[in-house]
Amino acid sequence: CVIVAPAMREPALARGACIVADNPYVYFARVTQLWRQHHGAAVQSGVHPSAVVDVGAVVHPSASVGPLCVVERGAHIGAGTVLKSRVTVGENCHIGARCTVRAGAVVRADRDGGGAPGAVRIGDDVEIGANTCIDRGALQDTVIEDGVKLDNLIQIGHNVHIGKHSAMAGCVGVAGSATIGAHCTVGGGAIVLGHLELADNVHISAATVVTRSLTKPGQYTGMFPIDDNARWEKNAATLKQLYGLRERVKALEQALKAA
Repeated sequence: CVIVAPAMREPALARGACIVADNPYVYFARVTQLWRQHHGAAVQSGVHPSAVVDVGAVVHPSASVGPLCVVERGAHIGAGTVLKSRVTVGENCHIGARCTVRAGAVVRADRDGGGAPGAVRIGDDVEIGANTCIDRGALQDTVIEDGVKLDNLIQIGHNVHIGKHSAMAGCVGVAGSATIGAHCTVGGGAIVLGHLELADNVHISAATVVTRSLTKPGQYTGMFPIDDNARWEKNAATLKQLYGLRERVKALEQALKAA
C-alpha cells in the first residue's frame, strides 16, 4: 500500500491499494507513530540504576530516566517524559510533561564554565534530538515552549526563546538572546544570529544565515559564497543594488528601441 496525494490517486490505484491524503508526508509520520504505539517496546517508567539523580531533583513517577543520565539539583522532570541514555539535565532546569530527550542531549550547558543564574525551561510535548545542546540563560531563562521539535546536533544559545510548535532540522545554530516565534521552521544547517527576532510562521530554508530580524511571516532563503571579508562586504553591498541596476538597463534599452 502506498500513500499518495490526490493528484496521484489514479496511477496508484492502477498498481494496487493506496491511501489518498492531502499531505502524504504528514500522514506517513502519523502512521509510523501509530505503528510504534502498537508494535514498539513499551517505555518503562522509573530511573535506570546507572543514572545519577540528585536528591534535590524532582522526577515524576511516570517519567523514564535512561542509562547514564544525570539530573542535577533542583531539576524538574514532568509526567510521562522520557530521557534517553546519557542525557544531562542541569541544576534548576525544568522539562515539562510528555517530552522526549534523545541520547546525549545536554539541557543546561554552562557558558564559559561559569554558574549562570538562569536556567532552561522546556514546555510540554517537546522533542529534543540526540547530542543537541541548550545553554542555560545568563540572567533570565532559556525558554522552549510547548510542542517544539528539535532535531539532532542543534545548538541553542543562552536566553533564546522558541515559540510553540516550531521545528528545527539538524545542525541548526541559534545564537544567544534570539527570539523565534510560534509555528516557525528552520532548515538543516541554518544559523540565526544573536539578538534577532523571527515573527510567527517564519520559515527558514536550509543553510540560510539569518542576519536581520524577520517581522513578517513567509519563506526566507539566503546563501552567499565565502570570500575574503573585505571583498565579501563590497560584493554584498553591490548585490543589493542589482535589481535597481537591472531596471535602469531595461529603461535604457526601451529608450534606445523607441529612438
